[in-house]
Amino acid sequence: MTAYAAKRLPVHEGPAAWNSILGPQAAPQPLNEDTTADFVVVGAGFAGLSAARRLMQLHPTARVVVLEAGRLAEGSAGRNSGFMIDLPHDLASDDYAGAGDDRRMIGLNRQAIGFAGAAVDEYQINPDYFDRAGKVNGAASPEAARHNQSYAAHLASLGEVSEMLDAQAMQELTGSAHYISGLYTAGTVMLQPAGYIRGLAAGLQRAGVRVCENSPVTGFVRTGSDWVVKTQAAQVTTPRVILTVNGHLESFGFEKGRLMQLFLYAVMTPELDADALARLGGASRWGITPSDPMGTTMRRIDSGQGGNRIVTRTCATLLPNTRPSAREMARAARVMQRKFDQRFPQLAGMKMQHAWAGHLCLSLNGVSVTRQLEEGVFSGCVQNGLGTARGTLTGIAAAELAAGESSEISRHFSAEARPKLLPPQPLQQIGANAVLRWKEWRARAE
Repeated sequence: MTAYAAKRLPVHEGPAAWNSILGPQAAPQPLNEDTTADFVVVGAGFAGLSAARRLMQLHPTARVVVLEAGRLAEGSAGRNSGFMIDLPHDLASDDYAGAGDDRRMIGLNRQAIGFAGAAVDEYQINPDYFDRAGKVNGAASPEAARHNQSYAAHLASLGEVSEMLDAQAMQELTGSAHYISGLYTAGTVMLQPAGYIRGLAAGLQRAGVRVCENSPVTGFVRTGSDWVVKTQAAQVTTPRVILTVNGHLESFGFEKGRLMQLFLYAVMTPELDADALARLGGASRWGITPSDPMGTTMRRIDSGQGGNRIVTRTCATLLPNTRPSAREMARAARVMQRKFDQRFPQLAGMKMQHAWAGHLCLSLNGVSVTRQLEEGVFSGCVQNGLGTARGTLTGIAAAELAAGESSEISRHFSAEARPKLLPPQPLQQIGANAVLRWKEWRARAE
């Protein structure tokens, strides 16, 4: 008898700010009685809910049960920066020398954005939560500006349009004199990630999908031709299980020693009053990604997305099978306060209302784990820090694999190599965190 048991359950430090600023949700509906289903999806983030939607497109009468360990948008889905990016995201990636892979990923990312946009329309999700505003790569140093110029040339070679912004344009956009230039691209969607996830789940429930919150999966066992998926209170019998749990996949025993578990940190201001808004200036919504991937991401949102606020995100820590300590959280909060004050001296010293850590999972060779793991068990995991777009894609692919269907998306992810083995511990953690701190220092201005 084949059985898999979770070695640990997901734990999150503090509430997810994107979720908190939207106000309370409806009461959860956990799984309290044994039942059966045609498909069970484990995890209700971008991948899990995308998988459920794709299943309903392929099999509209299927019984689909989604099991979420906590509340909707309290996990990683509510702890990211809310950028759904179409273009290559890592400006230091080696594949910039060859346009083939970049063109393929741009096409796939735009399919993810199209899939999510169609869900917004179909389920009447608040369009403020899915803003096709584009984004800017900000540059605070001549080296970063040169990096953006190189990136713009690469985009042009791919037939992609971008627009260079000078220091004045950057200040008019952000209210900050910190940036000397920026590179604007129009295809990124700026999400209110918690609002989008809540709306997606609500639409799926109206379509007949059962979404069970506060129902952590403790394991699943093969019984005849079916799998019995167990939670703390009840179980679901199903022929097909789809795991969309990102790095938590390792907790079930899959790909051990091959997945890097990282945490990124973020802070959010309280709602800015009229005086603060007047001192700040700039546009009411914008998103800045750093030209150096280890730099600082900034966002400004407005009342349509949860109040006039600024989000600052930077710092990364490799923490395998654990969670951030109070010391790590405090260090990151100090760094982000300094970054905020540097960019907005007119608001310097403003105490942040929310601080959080978000879990990322990466593989050494940048691949996902999207394939059949066992007969009847499928995975759409490991988003490599691109959870909104990549999670949507791997969820779609996992659903198609489970349903016996095929598309460009599922063929792409099915063909990826297995994640490479990582160096042994403790060398992995010590070495990786040393490199992360060095890159953080090198990108300090960005």
